[in-house]
Amino acid sequence: MVFEKVKKIIADQLDIDIDSITYESSLTEDFGADSLDIVDVSMSIEDEFGVEFPEDSLTNISTVGDLVKFIEDNQ
Repeated sequence: MVFEKVKKIIADQLDIDIDSITYESSLTEDFGADSLDIVDVSMSIEDEFGVEFPEDSLTNISTVGDLVKFIEDNQ
């Protein structure tokens, strides 16, 4: 399942508890991710799912649900 894999990537990259991650979680507000963290997470997601984030698309992604939807729409 996409959401479970995304949760694991985020938990590993940001060193947070996987159980604290929900669809509504904000990467920046809830987990304190900065732009470099977001890039690292997106690169791991690209490797895991074989999708590619256009450069401008990361500005439109703020929640875990946004990431999951992007992956599902682009696989």
